Amino acid sequence: MSQPLVTILDDEPEIRRILADTLEEAGFRTVGFSRATEFEAALKSNTPDVCLVDLGLPDRDGLTLVHRLALEQGAIVIIISGRAQVQDRVTGLELGADDYIIKPFDPSEVVARIRARLRKDRAQAEPGNLAKFADWTADFDRYSLIDSQGEETPFSHAEGEVLRLFLESPKRLISRAFMQERLGGAAGESFDRAMDVRISRLRTKLKEDPKNPQLIKTIYGAGYIFLGDVSWDR
Repeated sequence: MSQPLVTILDDEPEIRRILADTLEEAGFRTVGFSRATEFEAALKSNTPDVCLVDLGLPDRDGLTLVHRLALEQGAIVIIISGRAQVQDRVTGLELGADDYIIKPFDPSEVVARIRARLRKDRAQAEPGNLAKFADWTADFDRYSLIDSQGEETPFSHAEGEVLRLFLESPKRLISRAFMQERLGGAAGESFDRAMDVRISRLRTKLKEDPKNPQLIKTIYGAGYIFLGDVSWDR
C-alpha cells in the first residue's frame, strides 16, 4: 500500500515546513500550499488522504473551503487554526471537518491524530463499502447516496462516519456515549451539536420527513435507532 498523502494548506512557510518534515519522517507523503487557489487546482490531479487546512488564508475563507472539501472530497479534513474559541471549533465541525487542532501545536500530536483517523477508516471499511437499505445504496468509496432512480447525492466524510455507524448496527439503540466512543472527540455540547447537525443533514439527504423520520429515529434522552434493513456487499 502506498504512503498516505497529506496536503498542508497554510500561509506560514515555517508551519508548512515543520508539518512536512514531521509527517514525512513518520512515513507520509506531503504537498504544501500557501493559497487556497493553488490547493484547489492541485485537487484536480491529486486525491489526498488527509487535508490539513488553516482557516486564516490570504485568498479564501478557510471555513468555506472546509465545507466544500467535506462535500466533494473523500479525504479526512483536519482544521489547524489559531482560532481557539469554542464557537469556531463547533462551526468547523458542523461544516464537515473531522477534527480541529489549535495553534500552537505539537507536530507529534498532528501525526497521532492523523494516524487515529486513518486507523478508524480502515476499521470501518471491514464490513464492505457498499450498503443497501430501503430504496438507497450508500457507496462509501465514492461518498455518495444513490436512490432507486440512480440519482446520486454526495455526503461528507464526517456524515459518512455517522451513517456507517447506523448501518453497522440497524435496529439497535445507539447512545450519545457510544457515538462519542466510536467517533472520537471530547464529550459535551460541541460534540452533541456536531452530531445533531450531521444527523439532520443525513435525514435531509435521505429525503426524510423532519417531523416523522422513518429511518433515523430519535429516542429522546437515550439516542438514536436506524430502522431500515441493511445488506452489505462484501
